[in-house]
Amino acid sequence: MSSTKTSVKFVVGSRVLLSVPKDLTTLSFSLADVVGGKQLTLPELTDDQDGFRVLSAPAGTLSTLGKQHPDFVIGGVQQYERHYIDMAGSFDEYLARFSSKTRSTLRRKHRKLIKDIGGEVEFREYRTPDEMDEFRDLALPLSRRTYQAKSLDAGLPESDEAHEERRHLASADKVRAYLLCVDGQPISYLYLPVIDDTIVYAFLGYDPDHAKFSPGTVLQLEALERLFAEGRYRYFDFTEGEGAHKAMFGTDAVNACSFFMMKKGLTNRMLLSSVDAFDAGVAHIKAATTQSGTLAKARQLLRA
Repeated sequence: MSSTKTSVKFVVGSRVLLSVPKDLTTLSFSLADVVGGKQLTLPELTDDQDGFRVLSAPAGTLSTLGKQHPDFVIGGVQQYERHYIDMAGSFDEYLARFSSKTRSTLRRKHRKLIKDIGGEVEFREYRTPDEMDEFRDLALPLSRRTYQAKSLDAGLPESDEAHEERRHLASADKVRAYLLCVDGQPISYLYLPVIDDTIVYAFLGYDPDHAKFSPGTVLQLEALERLFAEGRYRYFDFTEGEGAHKAMFGTDAVNACSFFMMKKGLTNRMLLSSVDAFDAGVAHIKAATTQSGTLAKARQLLRA
């Protein structure tokens, strides 16, 4: 598990509407931790720290935490399937796990992009520190245009520190990055750090002007073929949170949960109660709009 600082956020989909600063230590579980059912161990907090943000813990974690730690209040609970790819076999064996309909859809997307996008298509792979410089120079302008950056605040990190981290990982052969280019211009990027024998789905983005060609899907499949060919990885980890892209490409899933765990006190209780009420309201509206057929319109408004 790793530790970083974070805050309490009120989120619709992946869009943050409100962020309340709190001194929280993030405890993030690796895929191996979740698959193995690793128990949560809380590090010591200082007097001025508020608690923890726990990400992608094994689903059974919540059942015992309340009794084990009565001085904390738990809220903002999200339960989901953490999707991943079991890479024990070959790429062809991986594709064979899909239904014939899905395989046909993937092949059609690939053919359509090559045939109809109106330019020379090129897939580029980046591994070394110097190659990370080129990846940054090409990927960052693209990232700024993507839906992921504009609406979700999930674009490729731009700071000097983030780039030094990319170079550091590359020097240790612990990262893979990919671009899908048309006539030399990138239309989709994919950035994947490596942790032990697991490759981690960190950042994916694509040019909205080419969305009808599914460039993110095409690049993902191309990257997976190359990663399988390396014969190095045990898992491809799609990390916390669900999504159609993750569910389609994943071969397996494990039940996981994310939540806040904060020191008891009126302010923290009220904050987490507000988060729970907000999340319940969002879930109710989503269910109602799904039933009425207006969910797609609501998502379009959020992307505007």
